[in-house]
Amino acid sequence: MSSQHPASESEDKWPRDTDLSHDTDSIAESRSSDSQRNNNGHALDKAVTAYSLVSDRMSLSERVTTIRTNATSDPNYEVDWDGEDDPENPKNWSLRYKAMGLLFLSWNTLIVVLYSTSYTSGVTLIAEEFNQSDTIVTLGLTLYLIGLAIGSMFMAPLSEVYGRKPVCVICLAIFTVLIIPCALARSVTTLIVVRFIGAFFGSVMISTAPGMVADLVDDEHRALAISIWSIGPLNGPVLGPVIGGFVTQYLGWRWMDWIALILSAVALVFACILKETYAPTLLQRKAARLRKKYGESRWWSRYDQKDSLVSILALNLSRPFVMAVTEPICIFWDIYIAIVYGILYLCFVAYPIVFQDIRGWSLGLSGLAFLGIGIGVLITIACEPLIRRLINSHDIDPETGKVHPEAMVSFVCICAILIPIGELWFAWTCSPASIHWIVPLLAGIPFGAGNTGVFIYASNYLTYSYGMYAASALAGNSVIRSILGGVLPLAGSYMYASLGPNWSGTLLGLLEFVIVPIPFVFYKYGHRIRMRSTLIVRMQEDKKKLEGKRARRRPQQTLPNDEEKQSEVV
Repeated sequence: MSSQHPASESEDKWPRDTDLSHDTDSIAESRSSDSQRNNNGHALDKAVTAYSLVSDRMSLSERVTTIRTNATSDPNYEVDWDGEDDPENPKNWSLRYKAMGLLFLSWNTLIVVLYSTSYTSGVTLIAEEFNQSDTIVTLGLTLYLIGLAIGSMFMAPLSEVYGRKPVCVICLAIFTVLIIPCALARSVTTLIVVRFIGAFFGSVMISTAPGMVADLVDDEHRALAISIWSIGPLNGPVLGPVIGGFVTQYLGWRWMDWIALILSAVALVFACILKETYAPTLLQRKAARLRKKYGESRWWSRYDQKDSLVSILALNLSRPFVMAVTEPICIFWDIYIAIVYGILYLCFVAYPIVFQDIRGWSLGLSGLAFLGIGIGVLITIACEPLIRRLINSHDIDPETGKVHPEAMVSFVCICAILIPIGELWFAWTCSPASIHWIVPLLAGIPFGAGNTGVFIYASNYLTYSYGMYAASALAGNSVIRSILGGVLPLAGSYMYASLGPNWSGTLLGLLEFVIVPIPFVFYKYGHRIRMRSTLIVRMQEDKKKLEGKRARRRPQQTLPNDEEKQSEVV
């Protein structure tokens, strides 16, 4: 009896996303396809990316795998989890191991993000040593962010083909080794180029960590788990200049690289300790064990046959940009998040100008000025249960049984107001120096809280809006925001020198006020906008067809015991 997995490409005019997470980390949602029967993909619910930082990337976005079987296979021999309590399913691993996994993943992502901003503490010293301008040296930050964005688009499909653990271990090892030539660099060119390449490989944590978190927890606890994980990537940009300031002041800028090398080596050990969490990879291995155990080649997994890596990469590199210029939701949210993200990274140029040049703080102390932003980040993360209650108070979509995606935007609207308030507060209290230092430092609290809320819940909105195509939506968003986040710091020193800190901050704050209507418009009219998207409408139609086919599918039989299998082989 033949059977073809319902996610075959022939059923999709546009193949589904790979597991691409930002950033972003970036915040994610993962569902088991048919496992169970629903482990068809993973989602970056991030953040963070900051970053989807991150992202993200990320981030965490629902991902439906492009890995699938097109073969004619006996459904009686299809391998899946052995019920809901299968100990091989990562969601059934012990609470202790899951907690350890969250800690390790948060640490690993923290290091990659921290290394981006710790560099800013040494910009002046690097410029003096190599006789270059601060703007040229700042390219080390710009290209690092671009490297994270570009790398994420490659690392996600690689982890889909080869599994999360091997890709994470290999890429983190390369990232760690590439810190050495940065510490030994004898030219700015070496420093900038090697940092870009290192970020390309370090992006593996931005793109895969949110998915790994989603692999470990069920739907009920996913939001909490993602919030715990995001403590690392969302605080990385803040801790970078805090640590980097004191290290650079007392040991020199090269020692920041040596310390980063030590921290990255610890992250590499953590990556080696963690087990594989990616369900398709685990099911492939399970099918291989059964074939070997019974000497029967008919055991198969729906993930045994894959699209070629080239086709997966082509899909990941093209669709995000197509969506970024054709989908109204992507267009406006990419603009909004990119501006917010760019101004955040501009702070890593503005704060040293304000606290070192104007207020006369030392390099180490000026890094502490970022603690206000860090406190704001932690406040938003700590308020996750309250935010979830706010989101869940909205009307339920009868088709999905969940709140409408616009419910996520309700909190983004609050954050959209907090961000310019914090920016303008800082702009008019940072100078003159006669104003007590605590006043501009406290301005970072609403600014940091607002930025964190935007990164997490705007990413959630894209995730829930685009479903199986969310990874592409977040990938395009990650690239655009990373480019702007890298470019704006290059103009920061010129702007602050020309306009002064008060009017420079005012200009940025007013720009953030100008874009405030974007989340409010989507909160009120988002449903209508989504229904005008041909991609979303087609996705919903395909989903209904897929659910109908699954309902008609014959339930999978349990694996036979050894005696039954031996008698059948005979």
